[in-house]
Amino acid sequence: MAEKFEQGQVLTGKVTGIQPYGAFVALDEQVQGLVHISEVTHGFVKDISEHLSVGDEVKVKILDINEDSGKYSLSIRATEEAPAKPQNNQKQAVAASQEAPAGFNTLKDKLQDWIKQTEDKRN
Repeated sequence: MAEKFEQGQVLTGKVTGIQPYGAFVALDEQVQGLVHISEVTHGFVKDISEHLSVGDEVKVKILDINEDSGKYSLSIRATEEAPAKPQNNQKQAVAASQEAPAGFNTLKDKLQDWIKQTEDKRN
């Protein structure tokens, strides 16, 4: 098999078929590969048809070429910039704890009162 394409190469292809598990993309007249559903976009994809249609031109990266079978594994996701990571959950929790709801005292505020009450009961 003549090496037209290389692993890691980014090029434009055309969606030729859609299945529940992925989309087939033609790279040229003779070669097509599969974009697995997990490689369509960043994040979870429940229904690939919501993201791709037959005839769409897409930018893909060749992830792997199986020389024996001639199968190409492709990724659309690898050609896109990853979305910014959400703020650290720990930072969000600290921010939320600093804003105590009206009518409720924090543990820190009540601790001194409880210590005083305990001492008063002992005397």
